[in-house]
Amino acid sequence: MALEEKIITQAILDRYFQKLKENLSLDAAIVGGGPSGLVCSYFLAKNGCKVALFERKLSVGGGMWGGGMMFNEIVVQEEGKRILDQFGIRTHRYARDYYTADSVEAISTLCSRTVQSGATIFNLISVEDLILRENRVRGLVLNWTAVEMANLHVDPLTVEAKCVVDATGHATEVVAILARKNDIKLSTESGKVMGERSLWAEAAEKDTMLNTKEVFPGLYVAGMAANATFGSYRMGPIFGGMLLSGEKAASLILEELRKK
Repeated sequence: MALEEKIITQAILDRYFQKLKENLSLDAAIVGGGPSGLVCSYFLAKNGCKVALFERKLSVGGGMWGGGMMFNEIVVQEEGKRILDQFGIRTHRYARDYYTADSVEAISTLCSRTVQSGATIFNLISVEDLILRENRVRGLVLNWTAVEMANLHVDPLTVEAKCVVDATGHATEVVAILARKNDIKLSTESGKVMGERSLWAEAAEKDTMLNTKEVFPGLYVAGMAANATFGSYRMGPIFGGMLLSGEKAASLILEELRKK
């Protein structure tokens, strides 16, 4: 059977726009497709929430692909291993309470299982602003990453969301936008983005869980974005805290949505 280029193009356009229109009003919008964002999306979708994840890059997965310094192995401790086990990701015991996993298997499985859970992932889309109503974050202002990179003056589009999660990592891009553009106070010690400290794996792993919370009405932080927002340390290529942070963020949002 002959291939028709028009049908190929039409299929892509029809399906993509159907997918986009189905995600204009969300229970939760996740920004950043690293491990914490993916795990958060997975658990929300598994519990019946309407979830979309927006990643500015072509590839989804954040820094986990490269392991440590391009050696594609990651380390998790016992508690973080529980999340990998739930996703069916193989681990290998290295020493007491230390497990390794192939980073490519880990992140590709997280991506696949998240989509299969019912969450929708949109890559190559950047968040340039937030919808703010009555002192609460109500959604995202989106544009193509290519438009951002080319510095073109092209107006964005929006999606509504009951809750937004900043899982953008070290840059805390969503929280930074909110703080920069509005006269608001975050729930940090200074009321502002505190900034990330240098590497201390033990403290960072613990603080990632403590700092995963609502930082402003309707806006949550997870993963490295949580530590950077609240002024804690980075942890390097150990990922248990990231995985557990995504699970905790989902739990907090589910609790919030149930109240409503």
